Order: sequence, then structure tokens, then C-alpha cells
Amino acid sequence: MLTLDKIYQANHVLRSVIRKTDLIHAPNLCPDVDLYLKTENLQVTGSFKVRGAYYMMSQLTPEEKQRGVIACSAGNHAQGVALAASKNNMKALICLPDGAPISKVEATKSYGAEVCMVEGVYDDAYAKAVELQRAHNYTFVHPFDDENVIAGQGTIGLEILDQFPDVEAVIVPVGGGGLISGVAFAIKQLNPAIQVYGVQAAGAPSMFNSIQDGKITCLENVSTIADGIAVKEPGTHTFEYVSKYVDEIVTVTDDEISAAILALIEKQKLIAEGAGAAAVAAAMFRKVPIQGKKTVCLVSGGNIDVTILSRVIKRGLLMSGRSCMLNIELVDKPGQLRDVSRIIAELGGNVISIHHERANEGSDVNGCFLRITMETRDYPHIEQIRHALTSAGFHLVN
Repeated sequence: MLTLDKIYQANHVLRSVIRKTDLIHAPNLCPDVDLYLKTENLQVTGSFKVRGAYYMMSQLTPEEKQRGVIACSAGNHAQGVALAASKNNMKALICLPDGAPISKVEATKSYGAEVCMVEGVYDDAYAKAVELQRAHNYTFVHPFDDENVIAGQGTIGLEILDQFPDVEAVIVPVGGGGLISGVAFAIKQLNPAIQVYGVQAAGAPSMFNSIQDGKITCLENVSTIADGIAVKEPGTHTFEYVSKYVDEIVTVTDDEISAAILALIEKQKLIAEGAGAAAVAAAMFRKVPIQGKKTVCLVSGGNIDVTILSRVIKRGLLMSGRSCMLNIELVDKPGQLRDVSRIIAELGGNVISIHHERANEGSDVNGCFLRITMETRDYPHIEQIRHALTSAGFHLVN
């Protein structure tokens, strides 16, 4: 059984292993909210996962430690298990889905773990890990549905209350549910008045659907940039704890997550992965009722693959109105491009690319199309530019 004493014990065990990550005030991320960030993206291994993995492995018998451990993960849990195993001189075999970011795979290997790549997503890696565990008698370190793992993650709840006793709401990303189970249990045991909200990616809403249905449900597939919370089915223990201690589960889109990643980079100088930015996305896009409340967003990890970071930033710019593409139908005569550019420049837009082409069949024989990509401040700025162009007689397409 999960108890508050077990979470306090985990807190003691982890004291010499993990960082007590900072709680950073971030009032500029979400107007009308007194917002703080619990920066687990700055944790050892770049994620909260090392907490649960290390505490669970610390409770193994000498015989179990001698046989070694096996785990499955999209990446962050793998690194936590690998680090914990290296500190305890244990063998660790990690099954990862073949879509896991290369950076996470290489980081896992760098901690000394053996890696087994499995075709599919997290749940396929889980099935392979169970098969190998039975074959070799390893101890399985579950990424979320284990009460010692949950206790380790619950130490974050203790830290939040210690760092910010007046907190009124806590927003936590949710995949399989281990993190929010531990955090919500710890917080609700110590102060039931604090609201705890969970956030899932809209492309992987396994816990959201399960809570709505009142029973554990399994998704056929998942699709999200937040690979750390792309889980098809929540755990038995985690579903029970979320049902009992979490006030509400909401979802955010990949575009909203991308906008949150961008905001964290620009405004807080913090790098978050997709899962890590989910809680901030929920706050920024008003998915939970936190207006006027002292709120903590848990930034659960920062291990984003740099090869997709540019794509995420591009989506974030579009989502937040910082980038815009206009298609303009013109009469093909001198001065048209000059006039369009002048209007955009006078209003403070910055043109970054232009594509000009002759009109297609069915269009005016003297017609042409101008596609402009520009940097803008926000959506009102975009509308201001669009209005000025149409007022000047230019025809915007779409």
C-alpha cells in the first residue's frame, strides 16, 4: 500500500541521489495566474523518472539486485533506471520503442545499460520486457504502475509543499499516471484543499478516457509529439489513485504543447520536452480553472530531441501568432510587390520568404499569386496587417 510514510522514506533515500529542483516564478507565461514552475527538466538525467526508479530499486533484496533489472521506456524512465543501476552496481536491460529519440537512446547507453530496441510504441516495448523478464528472471522496474515507483515520484509533491506552502493548484502531465498518482497522493494527504489537475496529449488520452468511462480503457494507437506521455493504457494502481485524488484530467493538442515549449524557451530560458510542457500548455490555453490562483506547473522533463526542436518551434510560432503565411491574388503589373511590402513593413511585420507564381487555369489571364511568410507579434497584429491589405484593394486567398 502507498502511504505518506513511504513517500517520506523515499524522500530520505533520494536525498543524496537527486536534486531538489527549483520552483521558479513565471508570471509572464499566463496572465491573471500566479504561476510557478517545478523544474524537473533540470533533474539528474533531465527528468523526474530517476526518483521512482531509484527508490524502487533501493528496496530490492540482495538476490534481486544480483540478478539485475529490466525496464521499458520511451526514454526518460530508461535513463533513470540506467543511472540507478550504475550507482548500485547492477545490470540493467532496457527495452525501448524504435521511435524513441536517438538522444534518449544514446543517453541510456551512456549510463551503462544494455538497450533492446523494439518495433512499435511503449506498450510493445513493455510486452517485450515482460517476455525477457520471465526468460531471465530479472526484476521488472515498471515505469508507473508500481507503488514504490509512485512513492518516489510523490517526493515531488513534498518538495512543492515545502517550497510553496500557499500553493492552491498543481498541474501535472499524465502518461501512465505514476507521476500524478504520487504527487496527488502526497499533496492531498497533507492539504486536501489544493486542486490537482492532470494533463494528457490529445493524441494519447488513455487516462482521460478511462476516467470519463469509469474503467481502464486501452487506446488502439497514440500519436503525439509528447513521446514521454504516449501511453495506450494506464496502470491498475495509477487509475485507482487518479480516480481518488485528482480533481480533473484535461487534454492539450500538439500545437498547444509546441506553443508552450516556445514560451518556456523565450520567456523562461528553459528547455522542455513535449511531455514536460504539457502542464504549461494547459495553463496557457485555459484548460483548467486557475485564474487568480497560486499555481504550480510541473515541467516533468527536458530531454527533447534537438532534431525535432526546430519543427516544434515552427509550430509554436504559428500557434502563438508569431508567424503567418498570406496568399495574395494580384494583378500582374509593376509596383504590386512594392505596395504589399510597404504595408507590411509600415505595420511592423517582417517578411522572411516570398513565392511568386503566375495564375492557374480559370484565373484572370493577367493574374498572379504571391505567397508571403512573415514574422508577427501576435494574432491581433496579423489581423491588423490583413485588414490593411484588404483596405488597399488586395485580395487575400484563404
